Amino acid sequence: MEQGFIPFHRPSIGRREIEAVTRVLESKWLTTGPVTHRFEQAFAEYIGTKYALAVNSCTAALQLALDAIGLRPGDEVLLPSYTFTATAEVVTYFGARPVLCDSVRGGFNIDVVDAARRITARTRAIIPVHIAGEPCDMDAIRSLAAAHGLHVIEDAAHALPATFRGQTIGTISELTAFSFYATKTITTGEGGMLVTDNEEYARRAMTMRLHGISGDAWKRYSREGSWYYEVTDAGYKLNLTDMQSALGLVQLEQADEFAEARREIAEFYRQSFAGIEELEFPPAESSQIHHSWHLFILRIRPECGTLTRNEFVAALKARGIGTSVHFIPLHLHPYYQRAYGYRAGDLPRAEDAFSRCFSLPIYPDLSKQERARIAEAVKQIVIGSQVQVASAAY
Repeated sequence: MEQGFIPFHRPSIGRREIEAVTRVLESKWLTTGPVTHRFEQAFAEYIGTKYALAVNSCTAALQLALDAIGLRPGDEVLLPSYTFTATAEVVTYFGARPVLCDSVRGGFNIDVVDAARRITARTRAIIPVHIAGEPCDMDAIRSLAAAHGLHVIEDAAHALPATFRGQTIGTISELTAFSFYATKTITTGEGGMLVTDNEEYARRAMTMRLHGISGDAWKRYSREGSWYYEVTDAGYKLNLTDMQSALGLVQLEQADEFAEARREIAEFYRQSFAGIEELEFPPAESSQIHHSWHLFILRIRPECGTLTRNEFVAALKARGIGTSVHFIPLHLHPYYQRAYGYRAGDLPRAEDAFSRCFSLPIYPDLSKQERARIAEAVKQIVIGSQVQVASAAY
């Protein structure tokens, strides 16, 4: 019996989501409106912040956060090289410089000691990224920021819901950006949210996300709105639609359920691969750190076998299993090398993690039969590698 392909990701979309979006379509109010407002209120309550502003991507949320702190040309922002390009590209929108930092030893998140070495008189902020949903060392980051007068903006694209020392990610720093992209822990297809407790930041972001128009600009076409508006600044077009927000509201109601399903799959993988020396697991949860398990990233130990990461990924694909690689460090990409002079070898721990890593499927819709098939495939590939090593030695 031929087995079907198991995709790297499959969104958990059910009848409730479809019905919620249909209700918006039937209302004839499609863009930003009352449903988006409800989504913002629900998200703020879920996280535990005063303000939540819905936008069209996590990139947009980061852009608004940097705008809120008044980032200027020539400023510098510390951030990890081991992240998606969005984290750094938003810095360039303001004519500022992204200063790339190495990863922690044995992990993926930003190394605070390395970041400290890169601080200059121009450094204005640090953007820690909770890679795969594992919270960064926020105590160390806050201490560093306090010592040097830096703003902290968390890139929590992977970290809903996650906690650090009992604090929910989103309640720790001045500003935090979340993602609702199709592969994230909850989704609106495309979308994001900026959260803060700072009223000034919230008001600024609310104005700037929709062309710099003062007030609740979306209401000008409603019964209680007015045609009159004022443009107070040269803003952006970053708003989220009610169709997406309807999807988000239903997804948010299931966020804890989704998180538990991901945690269960992560634990299944850890138990399935226990004792396999060829594989290095992602950092485990502890009483102090609760992971969102957006990703389950394995690393190859090349000294224990003959297969490279690329060969391992190809072998899984041949068995009908989708994977991905998170991430190619930014300093290895042509743009960052050309624009800022970075070169291979500059950030060795980020490069080492990248060269050995691949992400397995981990999402609520992954059936027990599928996860068992994935685990068996991984083990069979490792066994094949062991046979090759033994044959070569013989």
